Amino acid sequence: MSRIGKMPIAIPSGVEINVAGQSVSVKGPKGSLTKVLAEPITAKQEGSTLTISRPDETRLSRSLHGMSRTLVANMIEGVTKGYSKKINIVGVGYKVAAKGKNLEFALGYSHPINFIADEGITFKIDSPTEITVVGIDKQLVGETTAKIQKLRKVDPYKGKGLHLEGAYIRRKQGKTGKK
Repeated sequence: MSRIGKMPIAIPSGVEINVAGQSVSVKGPKGSLTKVLAEPITAKQEGSTLTISRPDETRLSRSLHGMSRTLVANMIEGVTKGYSKKINIVGVGYKVAAKGKNLEFALGYSHPINFIADEGITFKIDSPTEITVVGIDKQLVGETTAKIQKLRKVDPYKGKGLHLEGAYIRRKQGKTGKK
């Protein structure tokens, strides 16, 4: 039995869960999310807990069990607390500005780069060199953060570029270090 999959999910107060066949809908104070579970996996609500179960011990069922439970738990956490990731911008003249709900980056190219926000994503600009990506869907927040980071990858020699806060940047020594 999957150690993660067999744990029941506690449903906090203020969160409504609707299970209809393979579809699980979660509605909370920050919004609502819906996920269709993979075919052999089922969800059942009992009072203030939700259990995810599998019908048999096949390889497919076992592999989907823990993942399905984690996806539903992430949905519940998203509609109650939300998710956020912070991006630091390092480099001379590199900055970001808000253009409505979208972003405009100056990243050392000959032109500014406009980044259009996905539905359900908001940006908080803490300073011209710090952005926080906020949303209720964990996957969408991570995807948007990755797309932003691809606009200017981190240079291993100078450390310039876009990177997550707290991320380790592997620096290279360069030509002068070999004497």
